[in-house]
Amino acid sequence: MEISREYLDEKIMLLNRCEEEIGKMMVGQKDIIRQVILAILSDGNVLLEGVPGLGKTVLVKTLSEVFDISFSRIQFTPDLMPADVTGTNLIVKEDNKNVFKFEPGPIFAHMVLADEINRATPKTQSALLEAMQEKMITVGNDTYKLPQPFMVLATQNPIENEGTYPLPEAQLDRFIFKLLVQFPNVDELKTIMDRTVTNSKITLNPIMSGEDIIEIRKIVYDMPMADAVKEYALRIVVGTHPEVEEGTQVAKKYVLTGASPRAAQAIFKTAKAKAFMEGRSNVSFEDINFVAYPALRHRLALNFNALSDSVSPEYIISEIIKEISGGING
Repeated sequence: MEISREYLDEKIMLLNRCEEEIGKMMVGQKDIIRQVILAILSDGNVLLEGVPGLGKTVLVKTLSEVFDISFSRIQFTPDLMPADVTGTNLIVKEDNKNVFKFEPGPIFAHMVLADEINRATPKTQSALLEAMQEKMITVGNDTYKLPQPFMVLATQNPIENEGTYPLPEAQLDRFIFKLLVQFPNVDELKTIMDRTVTNSKITLNPIMSGEDIIEIRKIVYDMPMADAVKEYALRIVVGTHPEVEEGTQVAKKYVLTGASPRAAQAIFKTAKAKAFMEGRSNVSFEDINFVAYPALRHRLALNFNALSDSVSPEYIISEIIKEISGGING
């Protein structure tokens, strides 16, 4: 079915209004807001990393209000059990008989905030794996589908190590983006104080619905991508692998394990979403570069050389992009 230009413009306008509405509550952080929306349009989960107090929780709750979808918050702690996340079977009395009845957990929401996810034990973290990938959960012998659209936005504190459990690679790989929430500058901090340390209250208006998100996802998935842009994106992903011939020099020096095929899927989908939000029908090389950082930074396992030289994933990704783009331009 052919989609009219007017219909596309209407959806793009709604997304721009969503950004503006979220900006009422979130001061600065424009790239973070844009990247979270790209993840939503790409049916992905997001890992937000930053020191406490930067508004990560507020951002997720604001997103659920602006997109008018159900929201659930799970505070991850070391004593949290998998059943506290997924739900459990309870014994209830029906017609004078004791029967098992499933009581859904907080995972049954469109947008789930997994707050301080690295504070939970690996057993509890694993309860999210099926939900994040297959959009369903299994309790006992029964499988339950989660509401659509569904996504997990998780937060973690980068400077607190005591009482935390690092996320396993399999779980990190299920996050389409890892976003680094930065501390605001002086002007932004002043605006935050003006908005929060007063009696005034910010009212958020719902702009889009879950059905709108699902419709836009279908449009984004069908967007074409030129073969040259596809090859460029794939070269970047392959370039993170030190063990292959096509691996880049910086990867061979600093990377222990490169990005998975999910990284390529993440780059393709979010680059299409970025082009759509900007009203373009074609994906550019710049779109690939923009989404490569949040799509790859958590998928690279660095070796001892990187640790000893204090090399960050961002530096490695930038050098990979330089080498790959230089080879194409050359």
